[in-house]
Amino acid sequence: MRQHDSDDFDLFDERPSRRRTRSEDDTPRARRTTRFDDEPAPARRGRLTEGERVRLAKLRDDAYTENQLPDGADRWSTWDDAEHGPLPRPDWVVTELAAVDIDLGVLKTGKEADVHLLRRGLPGTPGTLLAAKRYRSDEHKLFHRDAGYLEGRRMRRSREMRAIEHRTAFGRNLIAEQWAVAEFAALSRLWTLGAPVPYPVQRNGTELLLEFLGEDDGTAAPRLAQVRPEPAELKDLWFQATAALELLASEGLAHGDLSAYNLLVHRGRLVVIDLPQVVDVVANPGGVEFLARDVRNLAGWFHGRGLGEHVTNTGELLAELVSTAGIG
Repeated sequence: MRQHDSDDFDLFDERPSRRRTRSEDDTPRARRTTRFDDEPAPARRGRLTEGERVRLAKLRDDAYTENQLPDGADRWSTWDDAEHGPLPRPDWVVTELAAVDIDLGVLKTGKEADVHLLRRGLPGTPGTLLAAKRYRSDEHKLFHRDAGYLEGRRMRRSREMRAIEHRTAFGRNLIAEQWAVAEFAALSRLWTLGAPVPYPVQRNGTELLLEFLGEDDGTAAPRLAQVRPEPAELKDLWFQATAALELLASEGLAHGDLSAYNLLVHRGRLVVIDLPQVVDVVANPGGVEFLARDVRNLAGWFHGRGLGEHVTNTGELLAELVSTAGIG
């Protein structure tokens, strides 16, 4: 036991006791105001989901042992406490429990989550770069898009559904974790199918660790919106994008928020990111509209870069996606 634990008990021992007066002793037990078993527990605001509670407890444990961490490390690897990505696992994934994580800074900030650059490895080794996506929860109220995307997703417990609907602090934590769970599940499913998505390494509460797409020096791959491709490359990227849409549709899915800002171009390869709002187009009443919006957003960017409608043929593409998804 830590030294200050015993000191804490001494503080209680030294408090002066208060004698009860005769009038207090004579008060009938039924009339006394102190009640225990029949009183409800005080209401608490901002209750955490179980996954988030475990994650925060782990961070507190690491804080107590901070002096034992190797120089420069921010925490021990959270691999042991996390949900893991699909098999076969890439050989670059670090699974040793003696590994440490070093936070190298923010790669991207967003309304619902921030993405940090993380290096995980055994002390004294180069380690592996990862993208750590951390969903904000109780302290933020910016899950502005969730009403439509969460159609078709239902929690089993009515208390949890009420918390989400009323956007209580507990409900916002549930939404944050629901986004993380949904994105991790979608990435795992799509990566297994061979879709162009980053490998999902692990999920721990509201934090996802994902394959880092970029260079060894930590420079992230650019988003599609940042590149200025030549005509031949532009056309190739369009066909890569439509192939990704068709693969999602074959699984009855739509990205739900597709644009040039959530597609990366990594060494000539288009990679789909930001999938927390992935939509089941069969279960969601607005499934066709989500497909149509993905096509419109994507085609709009390519048209703006000079790719003609005779190449994109968006009307035909949408019809094919609807048919492939089995909702046409």
